[in-house]
Order: sequence, then C-alpha cells, then structure tokens
Amino acid sequence: MTVRLLLLDALNLVRRVYAAQPGEDSPERAEGAKLSTSQSLNRALRQCRPSHSVAVFDGQPPTWRHLLDSDYKKGRKPMPIALGEALPAYREAFAALGVPSLEVPKFEADDVLATLATKVSDSGGHAVVLSTDKIFLQLLGERVSVRDHFKQRDLDRAWMYDRFGVWPERFVDFLALTGDSTNSIRGVPGVGPKTAARLVGDFDTLDGIVAAANASDAIAPKLKQKLIDHEQEARKAQSLMRLRTDLSLGVNLKSLRYRTGRG
Repeated sequence: MTVRLLLLDALNLVRRVYAAQPGEDSPERAEGAKLSTSQSLNRALRQCRPSHSVAVFDGQPPTWRHLLDSDYKKGRKPMPIALGEALPAYREAFAALGVPSLEVPKFEADDVLATLATKVSDSGGHAVVLSTDKIFLQLLGERVSVRDHFKQRDLDRAWMYDRFGVWPERFVDFLALTGDSTNSIRGVPGVGPKTAARLVGDFDTLDGIVAAANASDAIAPKLKQKLIDHEQEARKAQSLMRLRTDLSLGVNLKSLRYRTGRG
C-alpha cells in the first residue's frame, strides 16, 4: 500500500477558524470554533483520502529559532486565553475523527511536519500538508504537496512559480531577502518580492547574490550596498526560514493510520 499522509498544521487551522468566530474570547466561542474546526478537518479527510493522518501542534517555547533570534515572533498576538484552555478538547475532537495529535517539546509544528513529510516522500509515499503558512512551500515536490483548505486548492510547483517567481528549492533564499514580517524576521530592508525573485533568478542562491554584490557591477549600486550592509540579517533570516527535516520523532507510522470509520 502506498502511504498518503495528511499532515495538519493544527494551530494554523484552529486559530484561523477561531478568528472567524464572532464575539469575545470565551469558552462558548472556543466551543463553537471546535465544532467548525472538526467539520473542516472532516471535510479535508474526505477530500484528501489519506491512508495516514496526524495533527501537529507546537511544542512549548523557547524553540531553537527563539534562541537564534530573540525577536522571533515577538510581535505576534498571544493565543486567546479561552482558546488555549480548550486545546485539549480540540485534540479529543481530532482523535474522534481518527486523527491523533503530536507535539514535540522545544520544536515548532513546522519542523515536525517537514520531517514527517520528508520521511514519507523519501520512502516513496505522498504527503499533503494542510496549512496556509507559506513556509511549507519550500517542501513542494513530486511527493509533497501543500493544500490551502480555505480556498479548496492544492498548491504545486507551477502555482508557486507563478505566485512568487521562484521554485521551491530557492524559496528559502527568496525569504532570506524579503524576510517575514508575520514572524518578525528581518531580511534586507527595501527588498520586496519582485526584487528578491529577480536576484534569485540572476544569481541562484543567497551565496551567489552576496558574491555578486561584493565582486561585480551586475547589481545597481544602491541595492548592492543594501545587500552588503545587511548580509548577516539575510543569513539569519535564511536559517530561521529553513525547515528542519531531520528530527528524531520516535513515531511509528502505524500509529498514524487513518481509520475512516471514525469520521
């Protein structure tokens, strides 16, 4: 049997659904969002038809990214109190649908998801990451896809190139230049997506871009100086945006087998 693993970026789905619910933060709002989240997950299970599935939650900080950059995610709003208190009930609801939950201390869900997706794809299976977080686009390949559940579409390599102007293999280099304001990751000031895509297209990697900035006149003087002055910020952003795919999870794939009868 070919493995088809559905990987749920749990808090990405939970927090987006919760934000769409009316009213103040309250147990009642959390309960309503739990019902909507369960319905969303059940719909994804029907559409994706996985053989295996797991909902991955963030481990408690600090993670290695927080240790690398003290400003990482500094500007993010904290989780609503009632929602945080309700998360165990969300895990129970996911389990009732046949989807176990996984959390690895000191690691974000992003790295756990990336590790699982890579292990399955390397073994000849297919992994579907259910998330709207663009960081997962670096994983796109023949055996790894990303699904935007809210827009009901699978994101592939062609979509990504049309959207960003770079291929998945160079997305981390692209993000090293643009940074990611959502997570308070600084790149090179003044370098937006179009400029970043052009630089990656011309010089391939961040190393190639930095080398060109230091050794040639192929880059306009003002941009060249920005790249030279902010090289270290770009390299830090590159490290922060690159997903870990080598975690030791201690998870048996059999434990993630999806039992359709529970949905």
